Amino acid sequence: MQENWAAEHLQVIRTLMERSAVYRRALAPLMTFAGVLGTVAASIGWSRRIDSPRAFVLFWAIVSAIALGGALLLVRRQALRAGERLWSPPTRRVSQALLPCLVLGAVAGVFVWLQGGADLLPPIWVVLYGCALHAAGFFMPRGMRLFGWCFVVAGGGLLVLMAFEKWDFSPHWVMGCFFGLLHLAYGIYLYFTEQARITA
Repeated sequence: MQENWAAEHLQVIRTLMERSAVYRRALAPLMTFAGVLGTVAASIGWSRRIDSPRAFVLFWAIVSAIALGGALLLVRRQALRAGERLWSPPTRRVSQALLPCLVLGAVAGVFVWLQGGADLLPPIWVVLYGCALHAAGFFMPRGMRLFGWCFVVAGGGLLVLMAFEKWDFSPHWVMGCFFGLLHLAYGIYLYFTEQARITA
């Protein structure tokens, strides 16, 4: 029993390492999609003044559901093109790594929905998302862990600034910068570096 478990885990690790380049190609459209969606959503939220705690949480919950649905469709299309199963053991490992921090982010959203105080929510979401990316990065290229650290450090910095009342911008700006522009920049970076690898 123990030998089978170890063999299965070894096979998953080997598969993940072999698919490092595949994940890199797959991440470019995912990050670009998330970046465009986050930037547009932040612009809408800021211009329409969706500022009350409940409206803010509901608005960004809808945006995250659209982002998740779009990402699943993109991954499914890539899996079909490669002739692979969508819910493979490596995909399960990455999902399991992401899940705890994403669930905690949802709990934070519910807390703000019930208690108010939406200003602190975006930096908390940024930090938790960074932790999720860092955890998933152990099954992906090294750049994903560095990308996760960007979120953790910057989100922590925002929390410190807010503690000293040095930050009074719209929460939509935070969401747009991190879940929009930063994703978009990373997606473009992945696209061009992958193109350079192909032509090299």
